[in-house]
Amino acid sequence: MLSTHFSTQIEGNQLSPSQVKAVVEGEGNFPGRERDEAEVRHYFAALQHVERLGNKPGKLTENEVRTIHGFVMTGKPKSTPYRDGQNVIRDSRTGTVYMPPDANDVPTLMKDLVRWVNDSLAEGELPMPVVTALAHYQFATIHPYFDGNGRTARLLVNLLLHRSGYGLNGIYSLEEYYATKLDGYYAGLATGESHNYYFGRAEADVTPFVAYFCHGMADAFANVRSRAETTSRQGRLDQSPQLRELTPQQRQALGLFLRMKEVTRNDVATFFKLPNRQAYLLCARWLRDAFIVIDNPSTKNRSYQLAARYEGLIAQ
Repeated sequence: MLSTHFSTQIEGNQLSPSQVKAVVEGEGNFPGRERDEAEVRHYFAALQHVERLGNKPGKLTENEVRTIHGFVMTGKPKSTPYRDGQNVIRDSRTGTVYMPPDANDVPTLMKDLVRWVNDSLAEGELPMPVVTALAHYQFATIHPYFDGNGRTARLLVNLLLHRSGYGLNGIYSLEEYYATKLDGYYAGLATGESHNYYFGRAEADVTPFVAYFCHGMADAFANVRSRAETTSRQGRLDQSPQLRELTPQQRQALGLFLRMKEVTRNDVATFFKLPNRQAYLLCARWLRDAFIVIDNPSTKNRSYQLAARYEGLIAQ
């Protein structure tokens, strides 16, 4: 939830954390903020997709990057093509800030980026956070789309970190660090001596952004450790093992069980905005995974409860 709020906030989204939570849980209805609501829904869908991908080992592919962007823009698993024209990043006060490479060069640059990421991870000479920071920087440099580049770059970071064991199953948010230290984020992505890609950006010093990124990871991990130590001192059980067992969709469903001890298929369908048939299949899968148990076994009024193993997550 925090990742969705802070990543969209960086792009100017005006919804508060509580409003983002409401939108993600299907309860958002904020007149005049329909575009912000759609942006949040799409980003959360993209984040769930990235978490699923992150649980599957494999090399990064261009299609994965394109599909992440498709989720960002439409909320659907649609692989989007790269831009077919020139885009320019502008500032209302200073004018042109950055002119990315020509559209004709984008496919080659993206192919080279994906190849470099995979080769670097296979060779293991560079630490994973450094590879990820450089991937973020170069994606922003190429700016392969007219819109959604920043959100896609941050999701690409999440994917690479998850696959390399740095994801901690989503219990920390680099986006929060970016949003609270936004000047450093943009300063690290500075263009170099020229606003034009071909006259400075390609040879720019990337040290500031790599340092910023690695400091952000250290800060995020330190916060996770601090919260764990605080929880331990308060005598509460560490619930992170149980959380790590859950899929992104199951973690989202905890919000439903927080409000209702017993739920029906219709409750699940309403919560996730699913057709009844899909809700039925989802409940059947959760039963197989021992995420839920049957409370009322009658065919007509069947209801479910959260499995005892996960009840502590709701209590906490």
